[in-house]
Parts: sequence; C-alpha cells; structure tokens
Amino acid sequence: MQLDALYQEIILDHYRNPHHAGLAEPYDVEVHHVNPSCGDEVRLRVSLDGDVVAGVTHESLGCSISQAATSVMTDLVLGKPVAEGMTTYEKFLELMQGRGSVEPDEDVLEDGVAFAGVAQFPARVKCALLGWSAWRDATAQALAASTDGVSNA
Repeated sequence: MQLDALYQEIILDHYRNPHHAGLAEPYDVEVHHVNPSCGDEVRLRVSLDGDVVAGVTHESLGCSISQAATSVMTDLVLGKPVAEGMTTYEKFLELMQGRGSVEPDEDVLEDGVAFAGVAQFPARVKCALLGWSAWRDATAQALAASTDGVSNA
C-alpha cells in the first residue's frame, strides 16, 4: 500500500470513528470554534487535573479533515502534561505551515503524520488546525481559571 493511501485511510478511519466524540462532563472549559472560510465547527470541552490534560471531548461538524484532525488531537494530548500537548500542537502547526516541506515526526505526531499531504493545500490547513486551535484556546482558559479557582462545570 502506498504511503499516501495509508495516510488517507488513517484520516478516513478517524473521520468515520472519531475518538472522544460527544461532550462529556465534568469539564473545566468549553469553547466553540468555527472556520468561516468553509463552515467547519467544533465544540470542545477540556478538563485538567493540575497540569495534566484529564479530558478532551468534542462535537465536530464539517469536512473529514477537520473532524479527523480533532480526533487525532484528542489522542495526542489526553493524559499528557499540558506542556507536552502544547509541544505536540507546535509540531503539528509546523507540519501544517510547511506546505509539504516539513518531515513529520512520527514519534510525536503518531497518526497526525497522515495530515502531511494536507499542508500542500493552504485552504485545507485551517480545517486541520480547527480542533487544535480550539484545544489550545480551551486549555489556556482552563489554566487561567485554575489559577483563579474558577470552574465552568
């Protein structure tokens, strides 16, 4: 099987069977992000246990790229320290902004390497980054709320 076909199959599998789909409680922060250029949407909930990502759940609407990337993102950040999740986000962002010239780090990105081909299509990069941006936003809000002693759930 060609690498591109394998990557396409990974994306389609995450699209058809999204991981951590459905909004769970309790949660610390819920955000709603929309890609105005295509209408993709994600509602994402994050819960932290100290500096560890304890929960990430989502409801996603839109193309297979945005939904699959959100599914992959949940696998990559759950149970990890926030700092490690942010490093993974930065690696994924670098891959997406590389326009196909960045060699993905499979040890860090795991199934996220499947999106390497998406980076060659600038209009689709926003789709792949939607869930990641929502996670980054929600996590920042959750960290800020934890220092204030506030919870939204």
